Amino acid sequence: MEKAKEEITISKNRKASFEYFFLDEYTAGIQLTGTEIKSVRLNQVSIAEAYCVFDKSDLVIRNMNIEHYKEGTYNNHAPRRDRKLLLNYTELKKLTGKLKDKGLTIIPIRLFINERGLAKLQITLAKGKKNYDKRESIKQKDVKRQLDRL
Repeated sequence: MEKAKEEITISKNRKASFEYFFLDEYTAGIQLTGTEIKSVRLNQVSIAEAYCVFDKSDLVIRNMNIEHYKEGTYNNHAPRRDRKLLLNYTELKKLTGKLKDKGLTIIPIRLFINERGLAKLQITLAKGKKNYDKRESIKQKDVKRQLDRL
């Protein structure tokens, strides 16, 4: 099979920019099984409800839905299992230090396949928006839309 020449975006978390302020972004690898990567390449994945937490010293993504592979046998994967994210030790240490601040969380923004054909996840350290921040985002979006029409 021929390898991809450019990044292919599989899934985006569009709701995240409305719900959170983004502080730092990281690109992490994902530890997947054989049927999981096949389902990812078929765009049968959703990261809309996913979030990242530390399990002991490992960063894992929870609630990411990867559908069953259609031609998988009894070896098929569980759709919403915890999946380990692969980051450098220094990045993990930096994230653990920053997560101690109140109101910060780690959320996935984009799932993509890189040039080498590996599944990668773009995650961000984020702070939740208040209701007045969300109204301000809506207002800015409306103003931008009106300016684009003119």
